[in-house]
Amino acid sequence: MGPESLRRRIRAVRLVGVVVACLTTPLLAQPQSTPRNDLPQPYRTTRDWGQLPPGVKWAAVTAIEPAPDGTIYVVHRCFANACAGRSEAPILKYDAAGKLLGSWGQGMFVFPHGATVDRNGNLWVTDARGENGIGHQVFKFDPEGRVLLTLGKAGVSGGGPDLFDQPTDVVVAPSGDIFVTDSHRNGRNNRVVKFRRDGAFVKEWGRKGSGVGEMSEPHTIAIDSQGRLFVGDRENNRIQIFDQDGRRLAEWRQFGRPSGIAVAPDDTIYVADSESGPDTGAHELPGIRKGIRIGNARDGSVTAFIEDMEPTAPDHSGAEGVGVDAQGNVYGAVVRRQMLERHVKK
Repeated sequence: MGPESLRRRIRAVRLVGVVVACLTTPLLAQPQSTPRNDLPQPYRTTRDWGQLPPGVKWAAVTAIEPAPDGTIYVVHRCFANACAGRSEAPILKYDAAGKLLGSWGQGMFVFPHGATVDRNGNLWVTDARGENGIGHQVFKFDPEGRVLLTLGKAGVSGGGPDLFDQPTDVVVAPSGDIFVTDSHRNGRNNRVVKFRRDGAFVKEWGRKGSGVGEMSEPHTIAIDSQGRLFVGDRENNRIQIFDQDGRRLAEWRQFGRPSGIAVAPDDTIYVADSESGPDTGAHELPGIRKGIRIGNARDGSVTAFIEDMEPTAPDHSGAEGVGVDAQGNVYGAVVRRQMLERHVKK
């Protein structure tokens, strides 16, 4: 082989190496974009939906989860902002018109936080605090309120395969695999934990930080039609997207500071930003208004914005949790103002 032929072969081998590297390297950060405040707002808002039990007022509302049969679950914190020592039920079950069908969970929670409904209609709820032998757990309920599975140890904070420290949210894949985001503000773990359908630990990923795959207060998690996991990395003001083995696929910043995420069956994504505005020391986004940003989970486009009633308040005043029913009505779970908001298309 002559010198020129050898050089051509070396160039060809190098080119193949570059192509292989491009195909096998995970897709990391997308181009960063600033959340917009000027998007269309095609909804009208009501704050009188949902029949409450006698003598009960809304406490801090944290999650709204529609079920496959059309019922809607609302999770609130019993009285004011906690359930410790309270007799009220944190879990309320409604029909599509807002009629109360049932309630449960009394005495089981300290700080109910995130929730999801699996494809079989079972409700999963996290407890993001612990005291007096209660908390730091994830519960699976059947539609009548019977406990089917519990993850974590009651009242015990920790890490590893069988303990949580302030678990914030949970989502269940069609396969039955369970994914839990673990650690609220100043939590020790800052991770996603994967379990099999029977609660057997599989793996975890993430640690405190702002780098690729690192997290700071993973506050919410949702899944799209492709099975990708959308993690609201709140203190880093971004959504990180993972496959179900923990490989980081992308990050999005155009939806603001994510407290809650819901992805509809058609891959419309709804992201609740309850904390943008003045920086209180938790790295909030100055100049960005609070509210629910709506877009496409496939390409990351943002097309609409339901602005909060206090969009520039220094307090964390907007909806933290977000849910969407089969008719496309959007529900906001508001913690500080202790209310449930319902947004209906105009």
